[in-house]
Parts: sequence; structure tokens; C-alpha cells
Amino acid sequence: MSAAGSIRLDNVTLGYERRPAVHHLTGVVEAGAALAVCGPNGAGKSTLLKGLAGLLAPIGGRIVWDGFSPRDIAYLPQSAEIDHAFPIDVLDFVSMGAMRRIGLFGRIGGEERARIATAIASVGLEGFEDRQIGTLSGGQMQRALFARLLVEDSPIILLDEPFGAIDAKTTDDLVTIIARWREERRTVIAILHELDLARRAFPKALLLAREPVFWGPTREALSDSRLAEANRMVEAFDRDAEDCRRDETPHAA
Repeated sequence: MSAAGSIRLDNVTLGYERRPAVHHLTGVVEAGAALAVCGPNGAGKSTLLKGLAGLLAPIGGRIVWDGFSPRDIAYLPQSAEIDHAFPIDVLDFVSMGAMRRIGLFGRIGGEERARIATAIASVGLEGFEDRQIGTLSGGQMQRALFARLLVEDSPIILLDEPFGAIDAKTTDDLVTIIARWREERRTVIAILHELDLARRAFPKALLLAREPVFWGPTREALSDSRLAEANRMVEAFDRDAEDCRRDETPHAA
């Protein structure tokens, strides 16, 4: 497939209730890029991904989707944000990836059924079609989520910690799917805590600590000195935030 347009961030600040979680971020994710977003806990990584997906409006600056719209983006949130107890089987869960093409009440025809079957086979879940998602292991659930992304067939794919708490075999299989997306010139942006995997599978990285530490070649971004700097920045922000909370405590009348 041909590459979709780029994503441009112009001095972007993102946050909640006017409180910044990510600020002063400027850069371009080129069409067809594979970008790892790394940083300590509390660095604003998930907030950034929600902004890139169009789910969170910037407090300041702007995000420009060049040549596509947010509805062209496939977004995989963290596992904790997904209702694993929802009564749905694997086949219907994966089929939800077709909604962008057929609509909420559209009919799944032969072409879509073939696409869904191929996606399920690609992630190694043949024979699991009738299983309720609540019975799946963590690795099996992540495979089902990747199958849904394959059915969605979007040019831009955002992944929030896709390899958290899953086994090594599942990780390797899903990294293979990401490699296929790269060959197809899709844009892949993933939040990763697995730094060796980021260095191996993603040519570029954004090291974030509520503001950018470095955006560029992954091995440069994830050097020991820059990782230590990111930790210091987030720790300093947390201390300042605590001081602010103390200052804002209302005094008794």
C-alpha cells in the first residue's frame, strides 16, 4: 500500500483540565515511519498517543494530520482500558475491525469474512473463534487485538504498551506483524518499555519526560545518559507538582 501522510506537531501541549501532561513538543512523524515512544512512568506517553489519535484536543499548539484524518487511525489502548469481561467471542471481537469500512450495522460479506479469517490465522488463533475473550490468556488477548487491527487495515497504527505482561513467543509473533506493517509502508507509533525491542524494531524513537528529551535515531535517543536525564526530569516534575498541591491546599476559614 502507498504511505499515508505525515503527522506534524507544532509546539503541542496536551493535558487534562488545563493541567499539562506533555508540553512544548514539536516534530514530524513521516509517512511510513516506525516510531517508539519511550520514557519513565508519568512521562506523558499515553497522553501523547491519545492526542495523536484525535481523542484529546491540545491545550496549546496543534497536531496536523497531513493527507488523512483521525478516523484513518487504528488505536490500541493499554490492556487495562479494555473490558475483558464483555460477553463477546473472538470471531465477533476481531470482526469489529471491519466497522470503519462497513459501518456499525453493515453486513459482513464474503470479502470481509475472508479478511477476518486471514487475520485470525495470522496471529495464531485458529480454533479460538468461538472462545469468549474473557477466557483468553494475556498473550491470546493481545493476539486477538492485533487481529482486529489487521482487519481494520488502517494506514496509521498507534499501540499503547502492546507487549506488556505477555510471553516471549507472543511478543516475537506480534513484532513480526509490526515488521510486515513497516514493509507495507504503514505508520506505526508504539509506546514501549522494552528498550531492547525498541532498538531492534524501531528505527526512530521519541524519549519523553513530559517534554521531549530527544527525537531521532533510536540508539541515540535511548542512550544511558539520555535515559538518566529523562528520569531526573520526571522526578523533578513530580516534586514540583507535590509542592504545587501543598500551596493550593485551601486554608480553613
